[in-house]
Amino acid sequence: MTSDTWISAFLEVQAAELGAAENTLLAYGRDLQDFTTWLAGRGLSPDRAARPDIEAYLVHCDALGLAQSTRARRLSAIKQLYRFAFEEGLREDNPAIEIRGPGRAKRLPKTLSHDEVDRLLAAAERHGRNPAERLRNHCLMQLLYATGMRVSELVSLPVMAARGDPRMLLVLGKGGKERLVPLSPPARAALADWLGERDRTEEAVRKKGRPSSRFLFPSTGKSGHLTRHRFYLLIKDLAVEAGISPAKVTPHTLRHAFATHLLAGGADLRSIQIMLGHADVATTEIYTHVLDERLRELVLEHHPLAKGKADKG
Repeated sequence: MTSDTWISAFLEVQAAELGAAENTLLAYGRDLQDFTTWLAGRGLSPDRAARPDIEAYLVHCDALGLAQSTRARRLSAIKQLYRFAFEEGLREDNPAIEIRGPGRAKRLPKTLSHDEVDRLLAAAERHGRNPAERLRNHCLMQLLYATGMRVSELVSLPVMAARGDPRMLLVLGKGGKERLVPLSPPARAALADWLGERDRTEEAVRKKGRPSSRFLFPSTGKSGHLTRHRFYLLIKDLAVEAGISPAKVTPHTLRHAFATHLLAGGADLRSIQIMLGHADVATTEIYTHVLDERLRELVLEHHPLAKGKADKG
């Protein structure tokens, strides 16, 4: 089998049997293509590469100055490729099984204060070229903050999930796993307003003989719904309008704010894990460190003794 055949077969299994998301498959494909291209430059292929060859590739990635997280991700893709090859009988051994990666730098996720979130929500309510866009933008932001959804989950929500003034939304997450997330009263109100406007627009589309969209946030693009990229640009515009640095605000920042604010309000980690769709509670535990860091900053900023020490320093 050629290198491309190996990669194609591996990606097909990831998609069909494990339900890997499209973005995950694209990332695997890019990483493995880089690895096999590097091997080919040395007269090698995945079926003949040995452990020293894989380790030499990782040294090469390090010499290029690639981030620790990027190198860890590439090794993960290589390990999964060789595990697949071994299980499928394409190789009699797994040369990557004992290779240790560079790990990942532990960085606390960026989050937002309650005031910053309020300003973003207010900006969304007034941002848009027309009333329909403003209703859509407000609904998008309210749902994102109320549920902690991933942006890909948000923009691809089917309209049927929003029917009947729901108290909870059924979300299709990573690996095809479904979960229920509760809606706050402001989010339900914004959803109802947008749904009414959306349905009026879709009715006009049907009268012109075109099929109506199955998505809550329809678009005329190839995907049929608002894209992640378009929403990313939107949230940057909202940050500017809200007087917040755009560098500080991404769709994922709202997900972090959702989790951090819930934890600060007394929610337990297990509940937050379920709402975020984390497979392992260890992933959710990072928010306890975010909260600890925020509390430390508050003490240093506002405690009189801490301020006195800072002044003397």
